[in-house]
Amino acid sequence: MLVAAAVCPCPPLLVPEVAAGAAPELDAARAACTDALGVLAAARPDRLVVVGPLGGAGPETYPEGTRGSFGSFGVDLDVRLGSAEGAQGEARLPYSLAVAAWLLGRTGWSDAPVEGLGVGESLTTERCAETGRDIAARAERVALLVMGDASACRTLKAPGYLDERAAPFDADVARALGAADLAALTALDAGLAHELKASGRAPWQVLAGAAEGADLGGSLLYEDAPYGVGYLVATWS
Repeated sequence: MLVAAAVCPCPPLLVPEVAAGAAPELDAARAACTDALGVLAAARPDRLVVVGPLGGAGPETYPEGTRGSFGSFGVDLDVRLGSAEGAQGEARLPYSLAVAAWLLGRTGWSDAPVEGLGVGESLTTERCAETGRDIAARAERVALLVMGDASACRTLKAPGYLDERAAPFDADVARALGAADLAALTALDAGLAHELKASGRAPWQVLAGAAEGADLGGSLLYEDAPYGVGYLVATWS
């Protein structure tokens, strides 16, 4: 059963080495992510599942120890998902899970075994919910770290340019995450999310499926749109 969840943004810029001189701009977001992971640790889960957007269709699983790299961003920095024991092979974590691995390593996560799950943008709402229910059934006490960004169309200089629908979309997501509103997350329009370049839609709907039957309350820790992209941090416990 799901006992806690943390929702964090997944831009590689969250990693200071990648952001370089712009790193201080996301200090507040990093601090909120650290607080959110503290909520997961306090829940004493038997298993932690990290869910993030995937470039392909997915879902694709990544066992504990899977490597990730920020080399494509010009930074010689490797990470591992959870424990480094038994890690081998090429770096293959998608960037969202690599950022999650960096967050976990930064906070010294050692409270429960970790596994990763990448979900593609094309994953339907129904399949997301089914995937979430399967995750929640894997252990008596399951925690989720859910990675994903809101719209990328909040300003003229945003990756997706300015779209007047972006701010209302992000506000709806923020309200849903802050209230642990499963129905609102499930009702998110996949087509609109795609148009607004919101990478978090599928991961958030996996969370909604995992939380079915769990009595969790939500708290919104951070909401902002630096670089024209909506970043949200929330906890459910």
